Amino acid sequence: MPEPRPASAPASADGTSPARTRTRAGRIATAPDASNGETLRRVREGSGVLAAAAMRRLDEDLDWYRALPADDRSWVGLVAQAGISAFVTWFADPSKPPHGVGEIFATAPPELTRSISLQHTLQLVRVVVDVVEAHSDRLAAPGGERDLLEAVLRYSREVAFSAAEVYARAAEVRGAWDARLEALVVDALLRGDVDDSLRSRVAALGWSGRGSTLVVVGTTTSPLDDVRTSDLRRATRRAADDALVGIQGDRLVVFLGGTGDLREAAVSLLPRFGPGPVVLGPTGSDLADAARSAKAALAGLVAVQAWPQAPRPVLADDLLPERVLVGDDSARAVLVAQAYVPLLASTGSLLETLTAYLAAGRSLEAAARTLYVHPNTVRYRLRRVAEVTGWDPLDPREAYVLQQALAVGRLDHTP
Repeated sequence: MPEPRPASAPASADGTSPARTRTRAGRIATAPDASNGETLRRVREGSGVLAAAAMRRLDEDLDWYRALPADDRSWVGLVAQAGISAFVTWFADPSKPPHGVGEIFATAPPELTRSISLQHTLQLVRVVVDVVEAHSDRLAAPGGERDLLEAVLRYSREVAFSAAEVYARAAEVRGAWDARLEALVVDALLRGDVDDSLRSRVAALGWSGRGSTLVVVGTTTSPLDDVRTSDLRRATRRAADDALVGIQGDRLVVFLGGTGDLREAAVSLLPRFGPGPVVLGPTGSDLADAARSAKAALAGLVAVQAWPQAPRPVLADDLLPERVLVGDDSARAVLVAQAYVPLLASTGSLLETLTAYLAAGRSLEAAARTLYVHPNTVRYRLRRVAEVTGWDPLDPREAYVLQQALAVGRLDHTP
């Protein structure tokens, strides 16, 4: 009959029991009794068998492993073997902390952490543990099966914690890199620098390019910290299929893309902006359109101050006269092309009637007296103006738009 183990081991010089070690994560783990040289010898000699069995189990049990490219499968196999070798090393000297996942993954390229997720890594650890458990009867010396199993379980726990730490650091690095890349992409779009390299960078950020695009511009009440910025990015990605966020001081620029209702998505994001105006750029179909939409929206954000009654959000195309006032040449061109030129080319005295109506303070009767026609004739012609231009002169706001269109049109068409 084997002698019973002592109730407690003598304390070491630092006051701790030699049967207990502290891992790098600060957790206390009871070290296995490695004095059984026979178990250690068997584990070392059986490491090749364990590695081969682990490879078979990976191929049999894990669909994601079978779907990996051949190179990645090879690297995962090396990682599994490295994990078994690291366990043998630790089992031989349990006074040292177990090798972490970072050391185990040192055999593989860094890109492998992009090919397999944390969940996949934990499944890999689970397979290795199951394989060692299945072979414990043959690997452990008589009476040492329980010690070997406990050692495997403690080792797998430490490796799992290390895996979480490795992937958390990798995610933090990728997040910081993605944020910098996103800032560069947004800056290029605002400058209108749309080329193949920009499309490649946008694709790297997950922009699919399907559907239409829309730009939302506003301000924030205060500079956004990391937590609020991350929350904003999550909200934009929930609102639309594609999303890019640019934070420039107190100015917030959001690019949305996808096949859904992007205006509805923009409205859902309004609480993320400050209490000031929010401007929606024109809807487009690609990145080039998105760049032009952003330019219009930014001009609208400056010009909207001239329209105190502007809705929230307001369309950049509804701010054409105000954008003309701040020197937006694209708004000027739209007014001339969509209002003045069609009226100039029309028949039925539409331009003359609109001019008289606006000059008379938008009075039908006064305009009729100026033109020597019946007020109903003036009314009819103004309805025709609305059909030709899309703006109704009988509406005060739209009459103001038409008045600006006539002014810039005459300036542009004066010899």
